[in-house]
Amino acid sequence: MEKQNIILCEHLKDSLQKAIGKISYDKLFLLTDENTYKLCFPVISSFDTIREANLLTIGAEDTHKTLDTLEGVWQFLSEKGATRHSLLINLGGGMITDLGGFAAATFKRGMSYINIPTTLLAMVDAAVGGKTGINFNGLKNEIGVFAPASSVIIETEFLKTLDRPNFVSGYAEMLKHGLISTESHWEELLAFNMTEIDYLLLKKLAGHSVGIKEDIVKQDPYERGIRKALNLGHTVGHAFESLALAMEKPVLHGYAVAWGMVCELYLSARLTGFPADKLKRTVAFIETHYGAFEIECKQYETLYELMSHDKKNKGGVINFTLLEDIGKISINQTAEKEIIFDMFDFYRECMGM
Repeated sequence: MEKQNIILCEHLKDSLQKAIGKISYDKLFLLTDENTYKLCFPVISSFDTIREANLLTIGAEDTHKTLDTLEGVWQFLSEKGATRHSLLINLGGGMITDLGGFAAATFKRGMSYINIPTTLLAMVDAAVGGKTGINFNGLKNEIGVFAPASSVIIETEFLKTLDRPNFVSGYAEMLKHGLISTESHWEELLAFNMTEIDYLLLKKLAGHSVGIKEDIVKQDPYERGIRKALNLGHTVGHAFESLALAMEKPVLHGYAVAWGMVCELYLSARLTGFPADKLKRTVAFIETHYGAFEIECKQYETLYELMSHDKKNKGGVINFTLLEDIGKISINQTAEKEIIFDMFDFYRECMGM
């Protein structure tokens, strides 16, 4: 898989012009959603390089990350004469970069695309690493391909337009990166003031977070080994997301990952020796800033079934990424069904249910 060009930009106009200039294209396309069209598109709409773009705006939120929406993007590209030599710019959060990347990777067997993530979640996770896809059949990111963007342009000024829930959602992926990297980074993430945001410090922390993911993806671009470290919290988190969608009460991805980390750090403490004091501190941070996704005992079987469909599984066995300690990763871990149900009991108890 080709390496992505990650740009932590100082001047968005210059960075975008250089990124576009590296690609020989016949037509330019720009994909936004209803939110980023209102809040973020005006920032770039006056740029000379953008004026020629064919603009498509789709519905916002993860409920639109579907085959129907994807078909609409393909239809638009076809009607506007896109070819495999065209260029698509995705301006938005993780839903846009996932779906837009997948559309670009599959239209005419693949055209170039650039990501401009506008949410913290997209900057530190979704837009980086080459994963693209859509939700399907009630399951998160069920259909997709590995297809890296030509460039990912990170401009943290966009984060000033972000509401608190979406900021907190993205921060969960940063916390995950802290847990799989170093104790000092984990400590500074726990100490960050989530109420009065220091955007200069946030830019530094986000850059560090992107670097952690980049390094892991470079080692294992197709997730056959160490890249599975990035799945911490996601086996259970995706099940929470899928259950919430089925209940027609969708939750933000980062919140689900945070709740998933509560569960999977419990498994880590029980199965691979993760220190109890670090479990307690991490869970307290998550409970304070993310609240809880309420589940009942009668939903354990449904969650277990959803987890059994996770893409990381092999031979029908649920696969977890666990930690022995901060930065000490144990991939391809399994747990008995009884222990998984104990995990849900722990989650409900420590999250105040």
